[in-house]
Amino acid sequence: MSALDRLRGGLIVSVQAEAGSPLETLEAIVLLARVAERNGAAGLRVEGVDRLNAVRAALSLPVVGILKRMHEGFEPYITSTLAEIASVAATGAQIVAFDATARPRADGSSVRDLANAAHACGLLAMADCSSIEDAHAAIACGCDVIATTLAGYTPPTKGRALPALDIVAALASEHPFVVCEGGIASPHDAQAAFAAGASAIVVGTAITNVDALVRSFVASTRSWKVRRSGGKPAL
Repeated sequence: MSALDRLRGGLIVSVQAEAGSPLETLEAIVLLARVAERNGAAGLRVEGVDRLNAVRAALSLPVVGILKRMHEGFEPYITSTLAEIASVAATGAQIVAFDATARPRADGSSVRDLANAAHACGLLAMADCSSIEDAHAAIACGCDVIATTLAGYTPPTKGRALPALDIVAALASEHPFVVCEGGIASPHDAQAAFAAGASAIVVGTAITNVDALVRSFVASTRSWKVRRSGGKPAL
């Protein structure tokens, strides 16, 4: 069974940790990946060569590999160069996701160049898009997976509603594998994504960003602390 067959209709868990988090260790990332696998995830999205190697050695689920690297003077930072495609390929990940926006990249490569490089390395090419226009360009370049990952995360799309169900619905009849990623915060959101035509979904923060989850609950307690301290902040 191919990687896409295994992922179709399923949940891809983005197993990442915030910078400085206690979860930012190889052991913790692998444990989070094991939890995802144990509870029915269809695949994983993992960042970084060391993390990819560790997860690939420990689990057999299909893996979407990415590298996040800032390049001075350029906005794309998700697997945005040909060298980064090769680095992901060396880990044994089956799929590589990359920034598929029209923005210039540090090595001058295009979306077509990145897709061709992925295929040359034996990888499936997953286009992280911010808009329908990005998606149409990625389809024309032969990308195997079209994802809404960057919708809301580029200057022109900042503030748009997420999940990007409108993009999913528009693309569902145009490409055989559309992934809804970004803004899926509940099972209700997940169901809405599939109803819109998603082939699979990616969920990260709502599952694996424990730091953010704790902060959100702590924030919800502050008003109650004030009320119970007679209008003064509780110490």
